[in-house]
Amino acid sequence: MARQGTIVFFDLETTGLGTKSCHIVQLAASCKNTIFNRYILPSIPIEYGATKVNGLTVIDGQLFLNGEPVRTDPLDSSLKSFIDYLGSFPGPVLLVAHNAWGFDQIVLRRVLEMCSLFEQFKQVVSGFVDTLLLSRKLHPHLDCFKQQSLVRYFLGGKYNAHNAVEDAKQLEELFNYWNPDNDDIREFTSRI
Repeated sequence: MARQGTIVFFDLETTGLGTKSCHIVQLAASCKNTIFNRYILPSIPIEYGATKVNGLTVIDGQLFLNGEPVRTDPLDSSLKSFIDYLGSFPGPVLLVAHNAWGFDQIVLRRVLEMCSLFEQFKQVVSGFVDTLLLSRKLHPHLDCFKQQSLVRYFLGGKYNAHNAVEDAKQLEELFNYWNPDNDDIREFTSRI
């Protein structure tokens, strides 16, 4: 059976792990070598643990990645650009993230609703696929299901983990390597 629509891989880097309160500082996606990437200056401090993992920090109102300044865009225009990016593909789009159900989808939906953009988002996205859960079903023999470990195990390489662009690109490569069937994808898809 042929897949309907387009599968787009995405990732968020945030100010922390609280799904009800964290802010997005990087939103990225990958689909067939077409990359979306936006950095967003958060209005709350980035937690120490988040900075330690993703290298993002704010100094004097400027966002830095590993000590280098990065260009930022406002949250609402970044989300509108993301919706436009998703709308450029044959729809409806399925968004795929590692731990989508436990984190990325929750945070993205909350900020879309906060910016009154969720209805517009629903016009181009049909649901979210969680590759963390998918990987546990497809490869139950593994001990670790962190994306970095899966990339090392299946693709034999390391990458710049916790950079949203690199995470999205590597997740796309991993997903394509696994080549899950439609039933497995459907099982781990939450519809909007």
